[in-house]
Amino acid sequence: MIQITIYQDSESRFTGFDSIGHAEYAEEGSDIVCAGVSALVIATVNSIEMLTEDRATSTASQETGEIHFRLETFGHDSQLLFQSMVLGLEEMERNYSEYIDLIFKEV
Repeated sequence: MIQITIYQDSESRFTGFDSIGHAEYAEEGSDIVCAGVSALVIATVNSIEMLTEDRATSTASQETGEIHFRLETFGHDSQLLFQSMVLGLEEMERNYSEYIDLIFKEV
């Protein structure tokens, strides 16, 4: 199962996320759930880093399926990109709830 924890501050701004694990929906290379989550998460990280002026840190491990991402600044564009990722992940969780666990935490 992929566990994705979305972090928000007291003002409801997205501050980061952790994505941990593999869906195990299908064999490696054919797992559409892992591929979908990876595409959403990686596109968001890359977009925030390349298309906004916000600062962020990220680490990833393909072997363990972990991606850790933290925003250091919170501009409008990064928040919009983050919101888009969350909408996509929520839709995936509705359709593949056995394989994705989406958690929201206030930090």
